[in-house]
Amino acid sequence: MTKFARDEFDRVPQNSSRQGVHRVVTPASRPALWPVLVLGAVALVVGLAAFLMLPKPAPSASQGQPTASQQSPSASPSGSSAPSTSPSPTPTPSVTPTPSSAAVDKTTPVAVYNGAGISGLASRVSTTVRNDGWVLSDVGNWQGVPQQSSAIFYNGPEQKGNAEALGKLLGITELLDTAQYQVPVVVILGPGYN
Repeated sequence: MTKFARDEFDRVPQNSSRQGVHRVVTPASRPALWPVLVLGAVALVVGLAAFLMLPKPAPSASQGQPTASQQSPSASPSGSSAPSTSPSPTPTPSVTPTPSSAAVDKTTPVAVYNGAGISGLASRVSTTVRNDGWVLSDVGNWQGVPQQSSAIFYNGPEQKGNAEALGKLLGITELLDTAQYQVPVVVILGPGYN
C-alpha cells in the first residue's frame, strides 16, 4: 500500500453508482409537449370554423362531372372548350327517338367520347359516324365522371333531329338537351356499348 494516511477520499461506497466530488446528478430533460398540443388544438378549431362558416365555392368543370344517367348538363369532356357560363336549361331526356320536324344536317360537328374504358371504342364508333356522312369535331376518351350508360347530348331543339338520327345509327336511346358543350352534338359511349 501507500505510505500516506487514509482520508475521506479513500472511502468507496459499496453500491455501483458513480459519484464524485464534481458530479451532480441531473434528471433527464423532457421536451415540453404542451406547446405542440395547444398549437394543434388551435389549428383544429380554426379549420373547423373555416369549414363551417366560409361559403362553399361553385364546382368547376375540373372538379368532377355528373354522369349522363343523372341527366345533368354540367358534364364536359376534356379537350373541348369550356362550358358556357349562362345557366343551362333542364335536360329533357327522350327515351325513344320519335320522328321530329327538325331536319337532319350531317354537316353539324359531332364529338365522340369513350366512357366505357374499351380500348379503341371511340375510334371505331367515329368511323361508323364518319362513314354515315357526319362531320367529326373531336374523338377521344371521356375524362369526366364514369358513365353508367351511353348518351347523346345535343344543344337546343334545332339539334334534336341530328341527335335522333345519331341515336338511331348507334343504337343509343338516351338523348339529353343541354347547352353545356361548344359542340352541337356530343356522343358519350358508356359501359356495355358494343
